[in-house]
Amino acid sequence: MRIKALGIAMVMCVGGVSLSACTSVDQPKAEAPPPSRYANASPLDLRLSTWPYPYPTKEFKTSIQGQPASMIYMDVPAVGKQKGVVVLFHGKNFSSDYWAPTIKGLAAAGYRVIAPDQIGFGKSSKPDVAYHFDDLAQNTQALLKSLGVSKTSVIANSMGGMVGIRFARLYPKTVQKLILENPLGLEDYSKDIPPQTNDNLLKLEMAQTETSYRRFLQSYFPVWQPSFEQFVEVYVRIQKGPDYPAYAKTSVLTYQMIAEKPVVGDLPQLKMPVLLVIGQKDRTVFGRRFAPPEAVKSLGNFPELGRKAAQVIPNAKLVPLDNVGHIPHIEVPDIFVQTVVDFLNSKS
Repeated sequence: MRIKALGIAMVMCVGGVSLSACTSVDQPKAEAPPPSRYANASPLDLRLSTWPYPYPTKEFKTSIQGQPASMIYMDVPAVGKQKGVVVLFHGKNFSSDYWAPTIKGLAAAGYRVIAPDQIGFGKSSKPDVAYHFDDLAQNTQALLKSLGVSKTSVIANSMGGMVGIRFARLYPKTVQKLILENPLGLEDYSKDIPPQTNDNLLKLEMAQTETSYRRFLQSYFPVWQPSFEQFVEVYVRIQKGPDYPAYAKTSVLTYQMIAEKPVVGDLPQLKMPVLLVIGQKDRTVFGRRFAPPEAVKSLGNFPELGRKAAQVIPNAKLVPLDNVGHIPHIEVPDIFVQTVVDFLNSKS
């Protein structure tokens, strides 16, 4: 927290998830918020029904903890002769649509690409359950089985990295190669981030504003591009609709999954070839708002986390990307796709 005299402006910053956005409160005189860029845009419902995806979507009917659920996914065929299959795991504050440039590049390189919205995210169902990476992995495996896919490589970003790591541990015979792109979970957040109640997290989520959410997303990127506004837009339009309380509650439940289910202990057990693609400007700290100041200093150092992960994973290769943040596949899409395709095509 930083307290500034003359107006006592308090700035509270939290990184890693939308709950951890930076919010600014001026006391006693608050500045009027800037006008919304999406004042005339129609609201979005809980399943983002009218939000366009880059490729046609399909539905896989499944269940989670006894509740019926629908998993929405894109299944894009390879261009020309198929070399293999790749499954994409998205981050917490995104849906599978943010993989558009990766899907295009991989398909052009001869790979069939399956990009699901995990249960609780995007266009998929958002049931009121205690989320667990094991359940998300199990549903992804069931989806692949329904599609007749027995072998696949995996690309996983941010929170998706935690899902991907658990998926690879649970189904090692399915995963041929694993690409971890600035994954969360390379450190155990439960050691430094105090537990939070659902009620407190929900209050913080419901207090989110367009300005604070944009500021939060900007922390992911060293250079903010106008095209990144689409990620702000989708959030604001959900917030404008009647389903936002349910959406916010799901965000709380998936926050708890990340906070309470560390995967760093799984890293030494990954036997398949693993590629770590790490943007060197990334300093994302999950739950930063709740961590003691001294703890924050040692968290979120992705250059160091990448090096340590490469040392403990038996068959790992590290590719650091200079001047890149938390989501390389959006920031430097061509470099990312070429790096991944070279790894997928290699004999190792």
